[in-house]
Amino acid sequence: MLRTHHCGALNEKHSNEEVTLSGWVQKVRNKGFIVWVDIRDRYGVTQLVFDEERSPEWVFKKSLELGREDVIQIRGKVIERESKNPKMSSGGIEILVGDLKVLNAAKTPPFTIENETDGGDELRMQYRYLDLRRSPVRENLIFRHKVTMAVRNFLSQADFIDVETPYLIKSTPEGARDFVVPSRMNSGQFYALPQSPQTFKQLLMIAGFDKYFQIVKCFRDEDLRADRQPEFTQIDCEMTFVEQEDILFQFEAMIQHLLKKIKGVELGAFPRMTFTEAIQQYGNDKPDIRFGMAFGELNELAQNKGFNVFDSQELVVGIAVPGGASMSRKEIDAWIDLVKQPQIGATGLVWVKCNEDGSYKSTVDKFFGADDLTQWAEATGARAGDLIFVMAGAAHATRKQLSALRMEIAEQMGLRKADEFAAVWVTDFPLLEWDEDNQRYHAMHHPFTAPKKEDMGLLDSDPVKAKANAYDLVLNGNEIGGGSIRIHDKSLQEKMFNLLGFSEQEAKDQFGFLMDALQFGAPPHGGIALGLDRLVAILGGSEIIRDFIAFPKNNGGRDVMIDAPAALTLEQLEELSLKTLNKKTF
Repeated sequence: MLRTHHCGALNEKHSNEEVTLSGWVQKVRNKGFIVWVDIRDRYGVTQLVFDEERSPEWVFKKSLELGREDVIQIRGKVIERESKNPKMSSGGIEILVGDLKVLNAAKTPPFTIENETDGGDELRMQYRYLDLRRSPVRENLIFRHKVTMAVRNFLSQADFIDVETPYLIKSTPEGARDFVVPSRMNSGQFYALPQSPQTFKQLLMIAGFDKYFQIVKCFRDEDLRADRQPEFTQIDCEMTFVEQEDILFQFEAMIQHLLKKIKGVELGAFPRMTFTEAIQQYGNDKPDIRFGMAFGELNELAQNKGFNVFDSQELVVGIAVPGGASMSRKEIDAWIDLVKQPQIGATGLVWVKCNEDGSYKSTVDKFFGADDLTQWAEATGARAGDLIFVMAGAAHATRKQLSALRMEIAEQMGLRKADEFAAVWVTDFPLLEWDEDNQRYHAMHHPFTAPKKEDMGLLDSDPVKAKANAYDLVLNGNEIGGGSIRIHDKSLQEKMFNLLGFSEQEAKDQFGFLMDALQFGAPPHGGIALGLDRLVAILGGSEIIRDFIAFPKNNGGRDVMIDAPAALTLEQLEELSLKTLNKKTF
């Protein structure tokens, strides 16, 4: 070994010991007659001292040539520091260096490799291997490892079996766009990278494996954002002979276990709400319930009072902003300007101040008296000192706009605290949604989701009213998982394909293998997939998943470090039967 100890492992107990350390030069401080060097490895930082009087002459001279990120090996004696640093685990000692070896000299890095760096996002992604040397980034990946191991151990102890499924599969028309892979040996044909191992885990249940899990890479060719990457990692799970309640119980226990083990936080039973309740109360199906501001619908209280802005609209709805009555007119106007921006798209806001003395001040005093506004306060849960914001318009759009306002207010008021956790199950999603443009149904979840038993008859009479036997797990306003009870009956699966517009031949071509398998004793089964990247980020106090991925893509879906995606040579294109592509491009 090129070292006897890790950096950061030594303290006063090791005083006078001869040790060997290896690592990277973090910092050099040259005082002329004495040189201090911080040496860093994965485990920490240790201060080295090169003394003109106490170190060998050649060692001292060599120390003067050291630069940032040089890889070095030193041998020396542990001594106590005169000026100790309580912020460092090794801050009570330093190493008086007696031997120095430069294992590899380094170029000057393009940005400072310290906790606070001067490198921008794109530059640090281009040199990601250097960025990974910084403590915050390294600690994020170590944190991810701890979460992953806790998940593996929990599921293994619950009798789940880890089974790998193929990465080269068949493209299907449902869901997001596939990444496709041309086959050299099967000219003109293509594999697809899996968006999910969905059909394979169902086949494993038919095979009798009973409980399956896999921490697996999935791929979707879709637009990116802070919580989305073209390749991402799922905790993919499936169980046999279960109903919805069994799955919710199992994975609620897993999240409770992770929170306690990783964060020291104990959560009780997760509340539940239907999809319809989530939309009505929070304007979206992934509500952040760490704070209040649930919607209060005001149609019956605010319409037919002569105020045309309300009378002419489908929905009038409001929220109570805690302590908002103290806002100045300038601050309120800033919120009005915010909702008018294109990303929210509202036409404006009506506001009501609930003063501490019980009186009200609003922009609609001409139309609504104190009794009316008291009813608004009751409907929105507003108290003395709060501010009520009201929107009106088409129901779906208005709820979405008010939801965006609610989240932005909570963010700016510090109500979305990274060290507080609240989970909720959202259930009873619509099974299907109607696509006006294509005049066909789409599966809200995926085409293998079973309808609620009580809604089975609606598939023949009114399919859009049928509820799915599906559920999402939401943590801190982020969907971290979703699943369903699957269709295990061939005739029901055929009916679902028919509703989704598949011809009999198309269904056979795409999913014939699954339809065949359902005939050989397919048991009732269901499962869930949780986004590991998103879960780790939230547990780590963030919502930006790429901070917890070793080599992420940028917002354009590119890996700027290895410059991918990239063009192929003409020879490669010909070998893959793709030579008809525009040759000028390559």
